[in-house]
Order: sequence, then structure tokens, then C-alpha cells
Amino acid sequence: MKYTNNDHTFVLCAYKESDYLEDCLKSLLNQTVKSNIIVSTSTPNDKISDLCNNYNLQLYVNDGRKSIADDWNYGYLKANTKLVTIAHQDDIYESTYLENILKGLNNSKNPLIAFTDYFEIRNNEKIYDNKLLKIKRILLTPVKIKSLSGIKLFKRMTLAFGNGICCPAVTLVKEKIDGVPFIYGYKSNVDWQAWEILSKQKGNFAYINKALMGHRIHSESETSRVIGESARSGEDFEMFSKFWIKPIAKMLTKFYANSEKSNQV
Repeated sequence: MKYTNNDHTFVLCAYKESDYLEDCLKSLLNQTVKSNIIVSTSTPNDKISDLCNNYNLQLYVNDGRKSIADDWNYGYLKANTKLVTIAHQDDIYESTYLENILKGLNNSKNPLIAFTDYFEIRNNEKIYDNKLLKIKRILLTPVKIKSLSGIKLFKRMTLAFGNGICCPAVTLVKEKIDGVPFIYGYKSNVDWQAWEILSKQKGNFAYINKALMGHRIHSESETSRVIGESARSGEDFEMFSKFWIKPIAKMLTKFYANSEKSNQV
């Protein structure tokens, strides 16, 4: 089957009062291929409500358990389409993101997810090349070859040395995923654990080798906060232990922590 724009929803996850929320929304509205957009939050406030009213968007409020995984799963379930992209409020999308995602999905034999390369946004400047981005692009080497992107070994090798898949750059094929994709309890590796589970499932990781999403690095971001709390190392070790024996997992955890320091501001 061929996926179209009508099969897709951007779920914009809003948290508290972000200065970048409207910029993210505008990038979704500016897509060359239009699709559905909804807003989801567990921290309702006037800023989010006013934005939804101004742009005539449906707002869903999570009144249940609150965590990163729960918030993402809540928005994911509110999207009534076969394809879902969890958009993070601080990030932006290039206008051809969805156009390329749909092409990638339709050119893949049995896609579970499709995702693009990404760039960083620092002090409102787009950064396409730095140490961390280079490392993450190397990590994605196994799935850059289309014929290998559906083989379990190569999907897992993409994740075995770290998480090179940027969460908001991912579109999930909801009809191929049982239940919700994210597990409660994780803070920094909510997405990595989701891809690890999917890597064991039959299907392809469709990679679009174009930087079509911008991940904003700033002091108030959840990633910077978690790294600042040193909460990541324990979760990193847990993830590496899914692929390696403990001595190797410990070594990789130390190396990965050093590479991720560039996420701090």
C-alpha cells in the first residue's frame, strides 16, 4: 500500500510555556505536503490554549500519569492515523520533511519507522556538522543501505553503540506497532528503548539521509536538564547491556557520556 498525507498526524507535545512552541508549529504548518496536526500537553496553560485557538487546532490534555513516556504515548494514541510523528516543542522541521518521509515509507518494503537526518540549532543558528552529529551519522551506517534496513542484526547494530536516531525526526507506522511504543520509567532514553524493541520486530527502519529536522540545544531543554542531573549514565548502561556483556557495556557508557557532553549548554 502507499501512504499519503491523509495517513499522517503531527502530534505537537507542549510542556509548560516554551518560547519556541509557535516556531515549531509554524514549521509543521509550512510543510509542502499538508497533514493533520494536534497538540497534546500534561501542563495546560493559557499560552498553549491561546496558540491552539489562534490556529484552530485540537488540544488534548493528559490528566493521567505524567512522565515523558506517558505524555508521548498519550499524544500518540490521540492521533487517529496510520502514521504519527511526535514533534517536540523546541524543535523545527524543514518544509520538505513530510514529503520525504512519505517517499521513504513508500519506497520501503515493510517500514516500522521512517526517520531523517537532523541538524542542531544553537543560538538560533543551524549547525550541520560537529563531533556529536558525526558520531551519530556513523552509528546509522547499517541502515543507510536499503537492502539491510530490514535485517534484525543491522537494525540492532545501528543502536548497539548508541542512539543515532533523533526521536522527533521519526515517523512511526502505528498500524505495525502493538500497543504504545514508549516505556514508563526512562528519562533520557525513552526513545532509544523504543527503537531497541522495534529492532527485534519484523520490518524496516527507513532512513532518509537528509537533515530535515532541527533539534534545539538550550539550557531549558529536557535533554540538557537530564544530562545536567547525570541521570543519563545509568540508563545508558541499561541500554548498552541489552546488546553487550557488562564490561563492554560499562566501557561504552563512559565513551558515550563524553560524546553527549556537547548537548550541554
